[in-house]
Amino acid sequence: MGGLPTQNTGSVLALPGAQLNQGPSVNASTGADAKPKKKICCACPDTKKLRDECIVEHGEAACTKWIEAHRQCLRAEGFNV
Repeated sequence: MGGLPTQNTGSVLALPGAQLNQGPSVNASTGADAKPKKKICCACPDTKKLRDECIVEHGEAACTKWIEAHRQCLRAEGFNV
């Protein structure tokens, strides 16, 4: 038939700019979209301890500095708080 070999070489044509599925995909999202690597209870133990000690000794109203510091730490870890 036609003189061309009919072997199936299994090759795939690659188009410029196309990506082949080469393992797990890497999402180039920012920290706000990324899933946290830890549970919220285990993240930021230092700021959590300072916040909790301050609240126990002085009350929540007097500890807004430590509460906000802990929230910023949690946001840096990827939590939406």
